[in-house]
This record gives sequence, C-alpha cells and structure tokens, in this order.
Amino acid sequence: MNKTQSRVIVITGASGGLAQAIVHQLPTSDKLILLSRQKEKLHQIYGESNHLFFKSPNIRDDHAIKAIVEEIYQEFGQVDVMINNAGFGEFKNFNAFETNETREMFDVNTIATIQFSRLVGEKMAQKKHGHIINIASMAGLIASNKSSVYSATKFAVIGFSNALRLELANDKVYVTTVNPGPIETNFFDRADPDGSYLKTVEKFTLKPDKVASKIIKIMGTNKRELNLPFLLNIAHKCYVLFPKLSDMLARKVFNFK
Repeated sequence: MNKTQSRVIVITGASGGLAQAIVHQLPTSDKLILLSRQKEKLHQIYGESNHLFFKSPNIRDDHAIKAIVEEIYQEFGQVDVMINNAGFGEFKNFNAFETNETREMFDVNTIATIQFSRLVGEKMAQKKHGHIINIASMAGLIASNKSSVYSATKFAVIGFSNALRLELANDKVYVTTVNPGPIETNFFDRADPDGSYLKTVEKFTLKPDKVASKIIKIMGTNKRELNLPFLLNIAHKCYVLFPKLSDMLARKVFNFK
C-alpha cells in the first residue's frame, strides 16, 4: 500500500509513551485502533478524533483477544499494520519473583503478542498484505542482571517473530522486531520506581519521538529488525561474537541495576 493512502493500524499498549509518540506522528488519514486496558485513559490522552478508535480488551484473556480481532475485521475489513506494543517490566533478583508475577509478565509481554500476531497474521496472509511490528527490547538480545523474567519474555517474542517472518514470507506479510534500549516513558514507573537505573543509563536513553519516527519510517517495508540505539546495537553484535567476555562485562562493568 502506498504510504499516502489510508491505512488501518492497530496498536496495543496504546496508553504508553512510545505508542503516544507513534500516534501523534502518524497522518490523520490513517485509521488508528488503539487498545488499552483503560478506555477512559485513552480518551484523556488523545481526546476525540474521527480517525481514532478506542477499545479495551483484556489481553490476558485468549477469548477476548480473538473477539477483538474479529470485531476489528468486521468493522474495518483489514489491518495493514499491527503494532504489538503492550508490555511492562520489573527489575529485581530472579528469586524475588512470585510465580503469578512471572505469569503476568509472560501473559502481557509474550502470549498476547503471539496471539495477536497469529490471528492477525493469518488474516493478512489471506489478503497477501500486511506488516506485523513487535516491540521487543534490547533486553531480549542482551541479558542483564535483575531482568531475568523481562529478558525471557522478550527473547521469546524475538524467537517467535523470527520464525513467523519465515512462515509469512511467501504471503507477502512482513514481520519486524523493534529492539530499543531504555526509552524515556512511563515504563520505568513500575520497572524502576526510584529512578536510579534510568539515571545510570542516561547516555543510552532514547527519546520516544525518535524511536516512533524510525518505526513509522519502516512501516510497510521488509525490515527484519530495528535495534536502537547504535551503541547498544554494536554491543549486541559483540555479545554474539564474544559471549564469555560480554557476560563478564555485563556482570562486573555494565551492571547498572
């Protein structure tokens, strides 16, 4: 689809800072279906506009995800871009997590992404058109202290996306993983409530507007992955080539949590 034409774009986790930056930069000719647990909050953030549509499914409920996907297709006929952005993190020692906390993070960060990608991907394949963009994280490429569960959820998203990309390639459906480092958003209200971690990684911190503009630029293109910022992308390459050294540095030199 030509980028000047109207597109149907679905964004989960639409109340988050990155989603807000994406929405504000997209043209009003696009129809944006914004999903969040709190529909009222979406109204407060975005106000009212003819090109914005707010929905509040429980993304921890498989039946609710299936129902909302069917509802979207009945109402709009297609989805051109699916952005799986919902997610949260908590940075603490591995043995400080309760089972229910681990399960919640996997439900939101991983299972919901897989379900939306699977259901929407199937419909995109039928139309031979579409782009699934899964917001993962550099934590899914480079593990670090106190991020065992969060990293696991994002490693899973990346692995799933890499396989899905292969399966949908012949159907002209693109799958991209976006792997940013820390972004200045409300993500850290829960992950880093005292702000100490965010302060130590200030030089790596990304502005949501800049990440959003790069995501918008790749929409509709066959981009495999987007790793940000540049320095962390280099660190990832070193992590792959020199895993033992990288583990030592992550444990002793770059342990900011």
